Amino acid sequence: MREDRLNAYLESNDVDSVWFARPNSFAWLTGGNNVVDRAGDIGVAAAGYDGEDLVVVTNDIEAERLRDEELAEEVDVVEFEWHATSLAEAVAAEADGPGAADFEVPGFSSVDARELRQPLTESDIDAYRSLGRETAAAIESVARELQPGDTEREAAAALRVALSARGIEAPVALVGGSERAQKYRHYTPQPVELGEYALLSVTAEKAGLHASCTRTVAFDPPEWLDERHDAATTVEATALAATQAAGQPAEEGTAGDVFAAIQDAYAAVGHEGEWREHHQGGAAGFAGREWIATPGHDAPVHTPMAYAWNPTVQGAKSEDTVLVTDDGFEVLTETGRWPTTEVDAHGYDVTVDRPTILDSNEE
Repeated sequence: MREDRLNAYLESNDVDSVWFARPNSFAWLTGGNNVVDRAGDIGVAAAGYDGEDLVVVTNDIEAERLRDEELAEEVDVVEFEWHATSLAEAVAAEADGPGAADFEVPGFSSVDARELRQPLTESDIDAYRSLGRETAAAIESVARELQPGDTEREAAAALRVALSARGIEAPVALVGGSERAQKYRHYTPQPVELGEYALLSVTAEKAGLHASCTRTVAFDPPEWLDERHDAATTVEATALAATQAAGQPAEEGTAGDVFAAIQDAYAAVGHEGEWREHHQGGAAGFAGREWIATPGHDAPVHTPMAYAWNPTVQGAKSEDTVLVTDDGFEVLTETGRWPTTEVDAHGYDVTVDRPTILDSNEE
């Protein structure tokens, strides 16, 4: 299926080859990892496809390691002397005829890989199931061990260790205690105690795929927390139902259509306008979000595709990565060991199981 999409791209854009050096698209095409320094946008290798063959260009420092550990045997690796030229120049020299790339290459046009990566393939989905389970297991194991005197930074460090032990990177690891979770939507961890309750949110990455989820654990929660959490789960269930409706083959729905349903849901649960305080999420896959929905956004809604909607109501949040198909929903970031409840979508005859707040006193 990747080849079919790439062949169609080559034909429609009148280029002979297309190249990917950004880590998520490199992983999408090859299944390998081209990252050494996470501070950069571009990896140490570029993968190219010319309608027949897949080739990887990299420097002579990385070539042997990539052959041995990251790439399939049938992938041809072309290496260049690290001190003699750049990756972009080496790709330009290797390519035969006009090309496109997701990074700046002399004489090449630009390619946006997001549409090529959607919808997910069966192999993507299989890998996603494993990543989702392991991500949920990591965040839930940490959540169950937390105490109100723990600090946000300690909890975030535990999250990163739990994920790393499972071979998973953590581009995002947020922990908000009861004070800061009410004040900020992105609760980057600080050396302050958790207090009455905590929100834990992660975006995890493995082999290019990204999974996001949030869990809430309560020690002595404020009275309003249940209501706000329930409101957020209703908005999330509505977003999922609207995504499925928009993704039907005859509908040709857009991200903007889903966003309109999200706005209606916020109003229906008594929090009209709350959507203005934080982005609501969108399609997930080989990026934390392949796109983030906004009012009127014209990005097409594909199925089967993973979606990570993350509605917030001040101090509360609901988020999982869910595979949406024409027929239903599969929560990828679940273990079956966290309490859930059935939540009705607003305006749709759809019910989705969503995580509840974990009461640490009952554990």
